[in-house]
Amino acid sequence: MSMKLHPDITAALASQVDPPADLPAPPARGDWRTLRNLTNMAIEVDFANAAPAPDVTYERHSVLTRDDASLELRWYTKAGSSPGSALVYVHGGGMICGSLENYDPVVRQYVQWTGVPFLAVEYRLAPEHPGEIPARDVLAALKWLREHAESLGVDLHRIAIMGDSGGGGVGAGAAILARDAGVELAAQILIYPMLDDRNTTPDPHIAPLATWTYDMNYTGWHALLGDAVGTDRVSPVAAPARLTDHHGLAPAYIEVGTLDIFRDESIRYAKSLMQAGVDTELHVHPGSPHGHEWIGSTELGARCNADRIRVITEI
Repeated sequence: MSMKLHPDITAALASQVDPPADLPAPPARGDWRTLRNLTNMAIEVDFANAAPAPDVTYERHSVLTRDDASLELRWYTKAGSSPGSALVYVHGGGMICGSLENYDPVVRQYVQWTGVPFLAVEYRLAPEHPGEIPARDVLAALKWLREHAESLGVDLHRIAIMGDSGGGGVGAGAAILARDAGVELAAQILIYPMLDDRNTTPDPHIAPLATWTYDMNYTGWHALLGDAVGTDRVSPVAAPARLTDHHGLAPAYIEVGTLDIFRDESIRYAKSLMQAGVDTELHVHPGSPHGHEWIGSTELGARCNADRIRVITEI
């Protein structure tokens, strides 16, 4: 028997207006420019449904990377919240798209729900900035937050990284860098993370219902790694599924759906963390594709968000 969408998601899809007949065709494998443009447009449409965040504001900051690039940072806070923990937030986008601006509603939503401040980072994207560069940008943001923790009212022992999709992979890479550099990290919250460059061959059970497809994954990884994809020349900082030593990494929360092409790599990564003695919480949601919580307002999506709120507020 083939896998099916969760009933909540099926009902949400059935209630939506039919898409226009003139939707553009999916981009060919390797066409990162078209994929970037289409995905950014889809992100803006999806996140228009984010919960209101009337109490959340942000301040702009910047940080210099080790190669002297200046990255924009946004420090989001909720009025009336007490200082304490904080998160470095890494937006999604398959390594090639997404931005502080189009993920602004998502960050505001989390800060409104939790009262925990977020530092969102405009990390550089592939293919213009390949390999380890995105993860190293996030490490720079983490170090900046630690350096400014006292003035921002942040407890140095309660700083975590959170990322979704491509941002989950970049965040996991930054957590590896933090461990190797001796930079304390309280947790890594990885929402359906993109971890394995070798995941480009369709699973027949998942492919027909995938929202982020295997062709898209091929394009994203080749933009980040070029012709190194699938070889032994790939750094685990760029593709964390390649990591062989998971000891000493930050405690992890990992979430993925059974109809997400990142399912198996997320489960394997969680297993590797647990086998290395890393506290790890893993959620696998039946019948859920990539980004399912943005498909209407479902009870399943609400449960996922409740879990995220809990783990954020427990830091």
